[in-house]
Amino acid sequence: MTQGLSGELKWWQRGIIYQIYPRSFQDASGDGVGDLRGITVRLPYVASLGVEAVWLSPIFTSPMRDFGYDVADYCDIDPLFGTLEDFDALVAEAHRLGLKVMLDYVPNHTSSDHAWFREALQGKDSPKRDWYVWRDPAPAGGAPNNWKSFFGGGAWTLDEASGQYYLHQFLPSQPDLNWRNPEVRRAMADVLRFWMRRGVDGFRVDVIWLLAEDERFLDEPQNPEWQPGQIEHASLEHIYTQDQPETHEYIRELRQVLDEFSTPEHDRMMVGEIYLPVERLLPYAGTRDAQMVHLPFNFHLILIPWDAVQIREFADMYDAACRLADTWPNWVLGNHDQHRFKTRVGAAQYRVAQTLLLTLRGTPTVYYGDEIGMENVSIPFEKMVDPAGLQQPDVPAASRDPERTPMQWDSGPNAGFAPAGVAPWLPLAPDADRVNVQAEEGDPRSDLNYFRALTRLRREHPALVGGEYRSLDAGHADVFAFERRLRDERLTVLLNFGGETRETGDLAAGETLLSSLNDTPASGAALRPNEARILR
Repeated sequence: MTQGLSGELKWWQRGIIYQIYPRSFQDASGDGVGDLRGITVRLPYVASLGVEAVWLSPIFTSPMRDFGYDVADYCDIDPLFGTLEDFDALVAEAHRLGLKVMLDYVPNHTSSDHAWFREALQGKDSPKRDWYVWRDPAPAGGAPNNWKSFFGGGAWTLDEASGQYYLHQFLPSQPDLNWRNPEVRRAMADVLRFWMRRGVDGFRVDVIWLLAEDERFLDEPQNPEWQPGQIEHASLEHIYTQDQPETHEYIRELRQVLDEFSTPEHDRMMVGEIYLPVERLLPYAGTRDAQMVHLPFNFHLILIPWDAVQIREFADMYDAACRLADTWPNWVLGNHDQHRFKTRVGAAQYRVAQTLLLTLRGTPTVYYGDEIGMENVSIPFEKMVDPAGLQQPDVPAASRDPERTPMQWDSGPNAGFAPAGVAPWLPLAPDADRVNVQAEEGDPRSDLNYFRALTRLRREHPALVGGEYRSLDAGHADVFAFERRLRDERLTVLLNFGGETRETGDLAAGETLLSSLNDTPASGAALRPNEARILR
């Protein structure tokens, strides 16, 4: 998987994945919520960005208590988003434009409204009872153990009719499936087959590292580093609910299903959501003889401090570890669960971060709106809708609403997201009249056109896609420099994480292909504050 020639790379290695949060991309029906027809209308814009694939957050039938991550029917579209026919039209248009389509696959849990769970509630003898995780009360009464929900509170809810508790690592209305049951695994494999027969090219797999729990159901130890004000879930060390050995077996089975539909010309792929250290993350790619996910999501650019020294050290370590494990790297700066990266790193460092994401070796994933410089939107509690925030009001960072606000298309009513007079499901950003696609399309110095310049360089210079990576000594702790080399082509990337001009000697002596400061400095010019520069 570590080919050095971009022509040998699979589509999921050479291209950029663009995540769309369907509720927030484009409202075509006029109800204030984005939908499939809205996405389809905007696909030419997505294709113009120079990306390879679109990943859609969940669009399946759902009561929307967790906005689609509580699935009531895996093989149908929620009416809020449209119909199966609308989905087929979206896939056809995407493929016509040369875009792949990826769906969000949610295998860890269903909605409590799912027919499987409703049947499981019929009693201990129900044929679907063992499709979920049930336990008797603790010997002294109460929940079976101390496991916590990601959304606050305990991870067990009592079914009073049977006297047993069921497991839910998220909302009580999101009961965990029992992946030890082979019938569950067969049913969930058939979900993948259903969508691949409709032309789906790949899947982002939600919380894939949570599929198995330790069957002893022991209490988890307290996390000694937890502090008040952090989410309650982090108060425990999750040694019995995360990264269990059986999970790897289940993922290998899913990979075999994808391989049923793959050809040498067209891989069907999956990327797994996994928040783990690198040494525990990369094994989720499997081996040549027992393959697992194609890309174990690498979230470390989100998690580590925005510091040139630490990011260089991580990039060196991760790239070397990927080579040793014979797996392909990938990079992420933001998504629907993480605050906007422009807000996180600051406006001055926004283009440095964007350049880093799109020039490191590996597959980048881009979150909608990041290409135009969207930032977090402050959502007052009375307008908050995210259950993670509503259930943890004493943890300000718990809500994911700030990064899920509507896409900003123009300076008109509702920023072009929804018709005038319609209230969008989340408030719009106060800067939407300035930070929007229409305004930035016509400005050659805009964030949008800088993003397109980066993706154009990726297309024009194979070294940025399939080339080797090597970090360089720039002589300053606040400058991260690296090269990408493929055959006779060598490109240098210089990133100034600081607010002072830095002399980088011969590193800046080549021909400047792109500068984040929107001009082309003379050869050998010093690296200016907060500048990103690509040279050859």
